[in-house]
Amino acid sequence: MKISVLTVCWNSAATIRHTIDSFLAQDHGDKELVVIDGNSSDETLSIVRSYPPDQIRLISEPDSGMYDALNKGLRLYTGDAVGVLNSDDCFHDRAVLGRISAGLETADIVHGDLDFVEDHLSKRVVRRWRAAARPAKGFRTGWMPAHPTFYVRRKVADAVGAFDLSLKVASDYDWMLRAVELHGFQTVVTNDILVDMMVGGASTRSFRSHIGHNLEALRSRRRWLGSGSLDYALVAKPMRKLGQFFTKPHSGKNHLA
Repeated sequence: MKISVLTVCWNSAATIRHTIDSFLAQDHGDKELVVIDGNSSDETLSIVRSYPPDQIRLISEPDSGMYDALNKGLRLYTGDAVGVLNSDDCFHDRAVLGRISAGLETADIVHGDLDFVEDHLSKRVVRRWRAAARPAKGFRTGWMPAHPTFYVRRKVADAVGAFDLSLKVASDYDWMLRAVELHGFQTVVTNDILVDMMVGGASTRSFRSHIGHNLEALRSRRRWLGSGSLDYALVAKPMRKLGQFFTKPHSGKNHLA
């Protein structure tokens, strides 16, 4: 199974080398990295171009933000399955894409565990996202997968379509909601750490960004699930995330060396 990984970047010179190295180190051989750059003005492009081009596809041009760039990636990738690795995140170890491929042999969607780290040198974990199977009412209960661990077969991506550009920080939530709730695709959880995610992303960098994400997520549920102006998930979703600060680490798991 060929797995495509989409990486959106803009002036990401400080982190993108870690991202690319973690992709190239994957022991799953049938893979491609599609880097969608927003016309960076720092050393990002020089870094990307310093790697052999046989497994990295690069496009660099102005865009309207991360989700616009991801939509370009959805039009460009050539794999049997696709997911996203942010330009300041890394795969946790060399076997991640192999685990994803194994999960997609029997399911349409796979997702797993994620560690939030302070940086990719110390790998100090500040928060742990542990995946759970979809409960009976799914997104209505506040449940959601971690988007950087969320990989889908091509038929899922084709059915879900583009990211909603009217959503500024929760279009990934909306995309996953549509994939899981609207089409009846089979989902499997792999209880392995798949991604080390640096803290400080668009939806996690401040209290204000958390509020914005939750309000946009409510807007998505109202549109697709018929939720009211307020719903249970508006409270349950952030409450679920509180437990991530107290979750115990996996035993016997190693970071990518």
